[in-house]
Order: sequence, then structure tokens, then C-alpha cells
Amino acid sequence: MNNLPDFDENCSYCAEGELLDAFGIKIAELPMSKVILFKEQSHKGRCIVACKRHVDDISDLTKEERAQYMEDVSHVAEVLHKLFNPDKINFGAYGDTMHHLHFHLVPKYRDEFEWGGVFAMNPGAVKLSDEEYKKLIELIREAL
Repeated sequence: MNNLPDFDENCSYCAEGELLDAFGIKIAELPMSKVILFKEQSHKGRCIVACKRHVDDISDLTKEERAQYMEDVSHVAEVLHKLFNPDKINFGAYGDTMHHLHFHLVPKYRDEFEWGGVFAMNPGAVKLSDEEYKKLIELIREAL
């Protein structure tokens, strides 16, 4: 267990604003998480599901919080499957440099970028226009 506060003003997932804007756009809040569209869209629909509490590790949550957080992650995965029909969703939860529990949900397709390997954290290949981000966010938000 850690001794982190439930909120850290220097954490992009807690503070949001400019810190979050550097790489993501908040889509919605679920019972135990925030759903964020990852701005780099090499994998269409890639999202982050960040815990609402500022914890470093899933083991820092209570049993009930952990169950709800994983339900949130599963719900977002179901939405991404429904909307984008990927062959697989990769789930990444690293936290070496960002000490706030979060999962990257990365839709992957057999005939596209990075199939069969670990996804690149930020390949920098696909950025969308403001209008394209808006449409994608609305699509995901409505399905949540």
C-alpha cells in the first residue's frame, strides 16, 4: 500500500487541464474512473481509463474499489469492441513514470500497425483535427 493522497495537483489525471491536454482529452467519468481519449490515434479509439483516486498500484485500492475499477475498464473495452470492431484490445498498465493507476486500452487489427507486438506508447503518427477529435469523443461518450 502507498501513502499517496487521493489527489495530486501535479498529476495529469488528477489535475486535468494543461497537464492532461498534453496527451489526452477527457471523455467521461465512470463510477471509479475517468475515460480519456489518447490524442495520438495510430490505433483508432485508443483510450486511457484512469482511476479517480490517486493511487500508484491496483493493490492500493480496496477490494470493492478494485472490482469497480476493473468493471469500468471492462465496460470501456466493450464499448471499443462495439464501435471499432478490433481483432484484439491490448491493455497496458505500466506506471513506471506516471504514478497514478491507469490502463491504456489499445484497439489492434491483424492487418494494421503493430499487430503481433507491444504497442508503442506514443508513436506520433496520427493526430486528428479538432473536429475529428470532437466526433470521436461524442461517439465514445454516447456509447458509454
